[in-house]
Amino acid sequence: MNSLYDEIRVALHSVWTRRWLVLAVAWGICILGWLAIASIPNRYDSRARLLVDVNEILPDEAQVGGGRAQIDQIRETLTSARNMEKVAATTGLLPAGASERDRANAVAMLQKNIKVVPQQDNIFEITSSIAVGSLSDADNAKLASGVLDSLITVFRDDQLRGGRMNAREGLKFLDAQIADREKALREVEARRAAFEAQNIGLVPGGAGSPAQRVEAARAELGQIDSQLVAAQAQLAAANGQLASTPATIPGVGGVGGGVARQQLAGAQNELSAMRSRGLTDAHPDVIALKSQIASLKAQADREGTGGSGGVQNPAYASLAAMRAERQATVSALSARKSQLTSDIARITAQQIQNPGIAAEYDRINGEYTALKAQYDKLLAQREQVRLRGEVQTETDAIRIELLDPPSKPTSPAAPNRPLFLTLVLLAGIGGGIGVAFGLSQVRTSYATAARLERASGLPVIGSITEVLTPERQVDRRKKLVWLAGGGAALVGLYALLLVAEFIQRGMVA
Repeated sequence: MNSLYDEIRVALHSVWTRRWLVLAVAWGICILGWLAIASIPNRYDSRARLLVDVNEILPDEAQVGGGRAQIDQIRETLTSARNMEKVAATTGLLPAGASERDRANAVAMLQKNIKVVPQQDNIFEITSSIAVGSLSDADNAKLASGVLDSLITVFRDDQLRGGRMNAREGLKFLDAQIADREKALREVEARRAAFEAQNIGLVPGGAGSPAQRVEAARAELGQIDSQLVAAQAQLAAANGQLASTPATIPGVGGVGGGVARQQLAGAQNELSAMRSRGLTDAHPDVIALKSQIASLKAQADREGTGGSGGVQNPAYASLAAMRAERQATVSALSARKSQLTSDIARITAQQIQNPGIAAEYDRINGEYTALKAQYDKLLAQREQVRLRGEVQTETDAIRIELLDPPSKPTSPAAPNRPLFLTLVLLAGIGGGIGVAFGLSQVRTSYATAARLERASGLPVIGSITEVLTPERQVDRRKKLVWLAGGGAALVGLYALLLVAEFIQRGMVA
């Protein structure tokens, strides 16, 4: 413990003997450090909060991502080079007639010192940090808030004007695309008509390609097969019920003798009217009516030979009418099935006999179908863009609201001069002490007899203390006063710099 105490005393003594070196080094470090701090311009920060809301009155199907994509685009273009150049020009950072290099430097400086931080999906915090060395603190503080004011104004004007311009440009682009598709559709229609005219009898008429018509016919044929099976089952049930039901029942003769003949006459009149309209015997309605006429003729014959001892059974007549109706249904379905079968066979035969023609016709129809789908889609998109453009003309497509206006900075955000001044003072004092201590280690001296004895390995008989004369004491006191004055002057300069810093901040406020 005593040895440690002795070492501390020796270190302090070595520093004290070089006290003037300590003061000189401290002054040098402090002067250089304080000059470096003074050369750093004060940085002033201004903050604002902005709400950007997309007015989605109409769904924007033509734009991928919708409103969220538009908000992302706003976030990216808020600090674009074009906006930064406008801000630099309006705030005076970019004088008139500036060179391209000056413009690029001003834009790069603003993009570096303006930060956009999204707080929510459509709320942004914008911060501008300005530290221009050629400007005063008051001008830098004013410029920090002025940059944000100008940026928000430029952004609002660009967005409101850009929405309407984008709608007009979109309509112009879609009109050109629609005109191109319409021209292509007309060319394909003309080619298809010419191809059909050149291959009459080989290319069947109707909408769609031969393969599509065959597929549609097969699908319809499958439905008709199931319907025909059901209709035949219903007809068989009606025949069974009719066979087990008597045609007449006992009663007074002559009451219902002319019912079947009257129905037969009405059916024949209806058949004549159908033929006068141009319907042939192959028509499903004509086939069904002829079947009903045959049934009514049989009933009329039975009425003429059945004697006068009974009347017609109403249930039998109802079942007969039901059977006739179901027979007509079966006949119509059978005729349609035959027609579909013949159409499929005819189209298939044409494709087998003329595969090149069928393939070319399929290709033309496929090209027409694709162009028609694109044309219809472009028409729908054009209508959406037109409606959106009308909405943007009547209302603001993007609502921009300033939640917090740009703040007016009253004190610099950086650098922290009081802290830096203090650190430089401590560094100067510490540096002076360190230099004195290091020099004492290089130039070895022995402050005590014990250190000399340990270093030499020889016994030290004694030591002679310093004898101070009155003149020597006066000179020493004078030098101590000068040393204290030098240290006090260093601390006073530090205090003066602190006071000047706070006064300068007060002048900005």
